[in-house]
Amino acid sequence: MKEDPDVCFILLWVGFNAAYADGDAGPNSPTDRALFKQFLTTLSRFDKKSRVQDATWNRYRREIESLVYSKYLFAPFWQFQNGANGFDDWPTRFDRHRTETAFFIKQRDTAKTLAKVVDSLYVLRNQLLHGGATWKSSVNRRQVEDGVAVIGWMLPLFVDIMLDNPGLDWGEPFYPVVEKLPYSPSASG
Repeated sequence: MKEDPDVCFILLWVGFNAAYADGDAGPNSPTDRALFKQFLTTLSRFDKKSRVQDATWNRYRREIESLVYSKYLFAPFWQFQNGANGFDDWPTRFDRHRTETAFFIKQRDTAKTLAKVVDSLYVLRNQLLHGGATWKSSVNRRQVEDGVAVIGWMLPLFVDIMLDNPGLDWGEPFYPVVEKLPYSPSASG
């Protein structure tokens, strides 16, 4: 799908979301962000072949740094741009974010670095799904292409690790396949 990175990113995000989301979660469950941080930590711990680490530090480091060091993929930047109260200090927050991320990269802390990457990818996802980016526009092409590259390698590796560890509780799907029931007007809500 190189000819349509916008659609490719969205479809890859759907797969990623299906992998980390937990349909068992109730009203007091963790946020999406907390779920994917927990997911990344678990994946890192059970990546016995170090495939995620190798890809993070040896193959996709440039794309990762491009994503995590972009103010355009930093949520507080957009909250300030949209007039949300309390985000006048977004440059200070961004400096802290960059310093913290650089520390994680220097320490080669894969789970924490990838959590920062997914934060950036989440902003990119929001831009594409909520009208903040125009399909096939010339604006933010590198971010979309880097996002496709990173999530495109992460997702298959994550699924492989999950399949290599079937005894772990990876959570329940939000929309599992259910038996088709006959239509009943009284059952519709």
